[in-house]
Amino acid sequence: MSTQEKARQNIAGQRQQQQQRQQSMLERSEAEMAEIKGAEIQEETRESLAKQRQKEQNRALSMKFRSEAEVEKLGE
Repeated sequence: MSTQEKARQNIAGQRQQQQQRQQSMLERSEAEMAEIKGAEIQEETRESLAKQRQKEQNRALSMKFRSEAEVEKLGE
């Protein structure tokens, strides 16, 4: 094998390694982004559930106060 052929093979091998590194970095970045998105979605879900729970509690209290007021009116 001539020196030029060896150099070509060496360069081709280096290119392939570089492409593999780039692909690996891309895959890791995509995995990290998916992980971050998943965490953001979980946080938004928690916040939404907390707001919904608060609204339900407020509604229940409001109904309770209205019922108490109506009972008081009936008792007068």
